[in-house]
Amino acid sequence: MTDTPSRQDPSARGPARGTAGDDRGTGWNTVTAPPVTTLLLRHGDTPLSPEKRFSGVSEVGLSEEGVAQARAAARRLAGRGGISTVLSSPLRRARQTAEIVADELGRRPVVVDDDLRETDFGAWEGLTLEEARAAWPDEVAAWMNDPAVAPPGGESFTDTLARMQRVRRRIVERPPAGAVLLVTHVGAIKTLIVMALQAPLDSMHRMFLGSACLSEIDWFRDGTAVVRAFNDTAHLDAPARRPAPADAPAVGASAEDAAR
Repeated sequence: MTDTPSRQDPSARGPARGTAGDDRGTGWNTVTAPPVTTLLLRHGDTPLSPEKRFSGVSEVGLSEEGVAQARAAARRLAGRGGISTVLSSPLRRARQTAEIVADELGRRPVVVDDDLRETDFGAWEGLTLEEARAAWPDEVAAWMNDPAVAPPGGESFTDTLARMQRVRRRIVERPPAGAVLLVTHVGAIKTLIVMALQAPLDSMHRMFLGSACLSEIDWFRDGTAVVRAFNDTAHLDAPARRPAPADAPAVGASAEDAAR
């Protein structure tokens, strides 16, 4: 399918209501400077993944399967080349994934960025979505319908958006020599994707991200962006390592894959 850029100038109609971030974009890119390429790698499976439990900011490490997924991603990225920097969430499952990849790339040390941590699910940490819904039916419904609503004692997706805007700004303002690999989580990656697309933040509920999947965004200095890849799991050869989008509902997919 050929991408067709929009000819409508958003500045004539003002910013889209409810979109993620305030960076402008017209669909046409006239910037001559090369973009900053960010590769987004979700961490591998953890022991909580098969049960689809909210991991959030819980300190859980990779399972044996998660280590294998991270190694597969590392080989894929090594074959790609061109990565100059590896940034990681401070959470253990992401750091383990990042270290496996960095060793394969020869890009130690891994730079830990606290803003790349997962969304804090508060009282729902360690629960499945159904368990959270049984105990907090109204709160879960509100959370799924409004990205500004946080779980009890937790963080909203709007809060996550603010962190990802800081991450993007730091990377673009001080562009590295090569591509930047961000090893992070569902909430962070989906938020970066909606920022790049200038889509409504609640559109993240219509996205699915598998464990150890790769996405890619080119960021231009004028605020425009191009999403070059999303949820790429070609490096995960075993079918069990490639969760199909059918594993998560079209609406509420953020909840389903975040709870892993």
